[in-house]
Amino acid sequence: MANGVNIKKLEADLWESADLLRSGSKLTSNQYCMPVLGLIFLRYAYSRFKKVESEIQKNRPTRGGRVLPVEASDFAEKSAIFLPKEAQYAYLVNLPANIPEQDLTNVAGQKMNSLGEVVNNAMDLVEVQSEQLTGVLPKDYTMFSDDLLGELLRIFNNSALDDVGGDVIGRIYEYFLNKFAKNIASDDGVFFTPKPLVKMIVNVLEPTSGILLDPACGSGGMFVQTGDFVNQAGMVANNTMTFYGQEKVEYNSKLCLMNMAVHGLTGVIKSGDEANTFYHDAHNLDGCCDYVMANPPFNVDKVKSESALSAGRLPFGLPGVNKDKEVGNANYLWISYFYSYLNEHGRAGFVMASSATDSSGKDKNIREALIKTGHVDVMVSVGNNFFYTKSLPCSLWFFDKGKPEKLLDKVLFIDARNYYTVVDRTLNEWTDWQLKNLNAIVWLYRGETAKYAALLAEYHAALNSDDVFSEIKAKLETAVQEKRAEAKETVSAAARQEKKAVQAEYDEAVAALEEQLTIAKEACWLYEKFGDGVYQDVLGLCKIADRATILEEKGCSLTPGAYVGVAPVEDDGVDFHERMTEIQQELLSLQAESNELMDTISQNFRELGI
Repeated sequence: MANGVNIKKLEADLWESADLLRSGSKLTSNQYCMPVLGLIFLRYAYSRFKKVESEIQKNRPTRGGRVLPVEASDFAEKSAIFLPKEAQYAYLVNLPANIPEQDLTNVAGQKMNSLGEVVNNAMDLVEVQSEQLTGVLPKDYTMFSDDLLGELLRIFNNSALDDVGGDVIGRIYEYFLNKFAKNIASDDGVFFTPKPLVKMIVNVLEPTSGILLDPACGSGGMFVQTGDFVNQAGMVANNTMTFYGQEKVEYNSKLCLMNMAVHGLTGVIKSGDEANTFYHDAHNLDGCCDYVMANPPFNVDKVKSESALSAGRLPFGLPGVNKDKEVGNANYLWISYFYSYLNEHGRAGFVMASSATDSSGKDKNIREALIKTGHVDVMVSVGNNFFYTKSLPCSLWFFDKGKPEKLLDKVLFIDARNYYTVVDRTLNEWTDWQLKNLNAIVWLYRGETAKYAALLAEYHAALNSDDVFSEIKAKLETAVQEKRAEAKETVSAAARQEKKAVQAEYDEAVAALEEQLTIAKEACWLYEKFGDGVYQDVLGLCKIADRATILEEKGCSLTPGAYVGVAPVEDDGVDFHERMTEIQQELLSLQAESNELMDTISQNFRELGI
């Protein structure tokens, strides 16, 4: 199951099956989200339990000719949760249908009469074994019928999910979080930061060891992505990193703790009123953090200024306060907190409303003080539609208190508003290759040319060729055209009963070539701008500016577009008049179809006597 395509198919298949059950159950996505994620967590815990159990039993001592039974302490030593039989997924999925006749009792000794009660009990048993998960796991499974819950259990009883080493279940959990974030519009998607934005923040900060704080942690994406980054660098995240989070909404903090658990991470997450970052430094981490990452709520108003001031972490003072002694826009409270939490070499990366890069009044005063520190490192403009429920653009800010002397007077501006991949009509993203390319600009700004060279080598390896990127791209474009033409001819000539299978085979072949072509295009995009690894300002994309320019010429603006300029419009090779003729013909065709449909509807109404 290491194959990425197979994992994507597994994600989609599991979601389709689970969501089909939801739509048939009359439950809302909000009701359904937590229990389903709880089952994915339980499935993870069982896979991890079986894997560690087999490791423990390999060298298990014997007594009197019998192998000593495994104990909870054996699992704790290997950062796994010990599962009593009644909390094991295989036990739950194989229970007979007639629960009341099984004489089952829960941890309190009460008889259980439904599968929902049995699953609730399993969650209780897991919480007994894990202090981090106490009070976190969902226990509202009695709202499901036994049939529906049994079917859900079977959906996640997929052997492909046993690849714990490949973190398949972690990916499934994130995939479901992503889908729920889109569906739960009433929650405004605030518990989930799109993965490309999280990855960009982590990639630029490059966390390796120390304290990481997310004071608006939502469902924990910053922790999970940091864990992946550290583990991929050959270290163990739980050994080198200490994770702290604050999340005012308790529901979101539970999602976070489960998310961390299915990724094998431990951390301290505070929730509720004590975790309201405006008024509390819940972990007493001011000035202590190696890394701060966050996607805070934008443009929050009515924050009590006196309470915020007494809570500290405002090295540049309060933003603007109204007659009611309230901060009318809390963006610069967040920005100040992120800076204040850092230790003398700490780095911060966060998502912020685009308007904050050049807002006026007290905001501008704070921004000027920030710029003068020399610790503003990188500013990135992000285009529209990166969030599931907001179409507005945003920006990514990066601070570095440990900047080398040569960069103290510099800020890298990247305008990535026109660089993205369209997922659908309302959603854009950065692909992994696009993230690597944006990260490469940061490497070159920092003088890290070896990393840039390694990326070029990675492109050549992915394309299985050492040819010039432009030549590889041209060959792949030709190959795609030829394969499509071959497909059309072969499918047309195939026997009727074979057409579908032949078409599917060619579709797969064309998709594989198109994927390679996409990689080649990204390689060309990068190489055409920076060659073998020499940073240069690129019109419309990136610019390194010094503090004097920012403070004096640009009036303290941190908006990348004010520095990078506008790139010349590229000719897309489409003949305007020819395309307009095609569009007109398409429109006339659609109008004709519409008229025909209206005639049919009218005729149906007449036949019904309406």
